[in-house]
Amino acid sequence: MSVKANATPMPDRVKVARALISVSDKTGLLAFATALSEMGVELVSTGGTRKALSEAGLAVRDVSELTGFPEVMDGRVKTLHPGVHGGLLAIRDDADHARAMQAHDIRPIDLLVVNLYPFEDTLKSGADAATQIENIDIGGPAMIRAGAKNHGYVTTVVDPADYDRVIDELTRHDGATSLAFRRALAGEAFARTAAYDAAVSGWFAAEAGVDVPRRVSIAGTLAEPLRYGENPHQSAGFYRTGEDRPGVSTARQVQGKALSYNNINDTDAAFELVGEFDPARASAVAIIKHANPCGVAEGATLIEAYEKALACDPVSAFGGIVALNGRLDAATARHIVEVFTEVIIAPDADEEAIAIVAAKKNLRLLLAGGLPDPRARGRFVKSVAGGLLVQTRDAGVVDDLDLRVVTKRAPSERELADLTFAYRVAKHVKSNTIIYARDLATVGIGAGQMSRIDSARIAARKAEDAARAAGLSEPLTRGCVVASDAFFPFADGLLSAVEAGATAVIQPGGSMRDEEVIRAADDHDVAMVMTGMRHFRH
Repeated sequence: MSVKANATPMPDRVKVARALISVSDKTGLLAFATALSEMGVELVSTGGTRKALSEAGLAVRDVSELTGFPEVMDGRVKTLHPGVHGGLLAIRDDADHARAMQAHDIRPIDLLVVNLYPFEDTLKSGADAATQIENIDIGGPAMIRAGAKNHGYVTTVVDPADYDRVIDELTRHDGATSLAFRRALAGEAFARTAAYDAAVSGWFAAEAGVDVPRRVSIAGTLAEPLRYGENPHQSAGFYRTGEDRPGVSTARQVQGKALSYNNINDTDAAFELVGEFDPARASAVAIIKHANPCGVAEGATLIEAYEKALACDPVSAFGGIVALNGRLDAATARHIVEVFTEVIIAPDADEEAIAIVAAKKNLRLLLAGGLPDPRARGRFVKSVAGGLLVQTRDAGVVDDLDLRVVTKRAPSERELADLTFAYRVAKHVKSNTIIYARDLATVGIGAGQMSRIDSARIAARKAEDAARAAGLSEPLTRGCVVASDAFFPFADGLLSAVEAGATAVIQPGGSMRDEEVIRAADDHDVAMVMTGMRHFRH
């Protein structure tokens, strides 16, 4: 197929004489359309939009007057017509296009205002497949792409947030728009249809049970530009994907200065971790620093859980992120604000607690409205040079696993409770991971080391430091349990944990030297259970 190149230069200013408006989201519609009408712009519209404008007393023509054809098939077919697309795609300064418009009575459309059927919102509502399919817009994306392609002559608006910008532009230029303005809106228009198609294709893949489709599209809407990325020389923005998962992207920021790139990353890690702990069982608190926990604990109350979590590594907790699995209360808030903290995130908070946090003007308080479901798979995306790594979220939960005792001694009831607690934490720590836990609290954390034995030694040293800070005669690793996110490749890592005081171990198993590791555990009367599920986190 050959494509004729347009050699005609695009005009800078284009007078807006006719606007086609067809919107699902009617936010700001009447004020916008009224302003256009007062500027002498002819309004053309469809269905519910035309009815809303007409009932408001505005003069508006039905799109069927442009097409000479009525809406049919329950509105599925109304704008898919040369009378519309010719008016959007015609190159006004091209003689052939001008003759075709005259011959077929095609009238130019200078301003296109379209937002799409609410496919994404319908998806969040959990609607059935038939309803979802009916909310796939066809005519809207086709018009948007046509208008945006022909941005030399057509101004295309896809977001009510841009209505004021359009009116300002028309006011400044005596009813016309500039080429730079039209081009900027064209880019936003194509981004919108791309995001819409990404949502639709993602839904079809999910419906078909395809975790790894041939093509994958990732889309997001800018929530806020960030001052910089991980470092000041990197630019960054925070985008929302529309995933209905409680967390930093859905949370209401009650107070505090704007979140940074690192704040958002760490807050997400903290809240995902604390989501592992069912509030119906116990209160839980996680303190995060640089995406790794420096203390996690369960308790009868949030304040008890916070104090136990803080005791694990009070030095690293300075400037950290605190996540809670329950409603922030005043007593817990008072304790948290005693330590310099960057962010607090919780499902909700008492008014008194909010007031206490407000005394620290730079401390951010985020209320997420719920907890993330640790069993929900979702999709996790990471960029690499020239590509994307896409996987399902780690939805493995230790409560759902068949724990296998592999040593002569089985863990006691207390040890088993601590083992499952530690394994929940290990899932959210950078690999290689070693977690020492006692009385449903971390007492030593070793994260992100190249060797598992190094992680075990670092965790033990952290426990010794915390003991000295608390004035204890010995670290809390004496009589603790240990969790490893992956198997012990050699017995040395296990022996290092035993030396630190561990009496029971939880690990996935699967090493060629499992029998050697099990014998070492038996030799030291250490109980060991295997989960069969690894939790690498990179």
